[in-house]
Amino acid sequence: MLWACELKTRSWWTGNLNLVRICVELLHTLSVWLTDTRCPHYFINNCNLLDNSFNVGSVANKLLSLDEEHLSNWFVNNYIGQCAQVCSVAVSRLFSDVSSIVKLQNVVSEIVRWRLNGNSLYDMWEAVEYAEDAIAEHVPRSSLTVRSCLCWMNELANVDQRFCIFFSAVELLHVACKLSRNSFNNLSHILSRLLGGNVFSLRKNELNTPELVELLQKSAVQCLTTYRQSVVRVLFCSHDCHNRL
Repeated sequence: MLWACELKTRSWWTGNLNLVRICVELLHTLSVWLTDTRCPHYFINNCNLLDNSFNVGSVANKLLSLDEEHLSNWFVNNYIGQCAQVCSVAVSRLFSDVSSIVKLQNVVSEIVRWRLNGNSLYDMWEAVEYAEDAIAEHVPRSSLTVRSCLCWMNELANVDQRFCIFFSAVELLHVACKLSRNSFNNLSHILSRLLGGNVFSLRKNELNTPELVELLQKSAVQCLTTYRQSVVRVLFCSHDCHNRL
């Protein structure tokens, strides 16, 4: 692909917007390279990635035998068909008959319409659930340090600031569980980070372990409530936008 981007003119890529035809030509070029055992490294001069020790003859023949019809059928069955299966039942049923170009175009149009009219909300909810599961699963396994907390916070903030709130709730519950098995001093900096230095510094000398555990649990519930309200608000706003569209 890198060599093709350099050697082919722009018009070759854009003059005839036929993805299947472009792929067939590229695969045929690769077939010739395999037959000649010649695959020059793109970044290192005079470096051939192939030699006679590779048995590439059968692969080259298979690539050379590919034509637009074969690749089109593969694309329809392995890509469009997979997309149709995750759509509604009505859309997936349409794919059972794509015997003509018109029918295939109808299926593609329905897939696109289904994606635009509500599946983005479904994708968003799936992403949220995946992130929550990942945080809840991996946080307890991570080493409990100020550095690890900061690392988690920074990485999650790059995705969505709301996940930092969820992380704080999970970590607070995790600290509460570990509190009975760890000395208080080992967790003081982490608690300051999660609860806020001012709140923690005012109360750390007043609370015994059961009271501190209760404080952590209440703080975790507050974080979870704030997080859930924020996520639901975003999802409902997205749903409302889709309905107006």
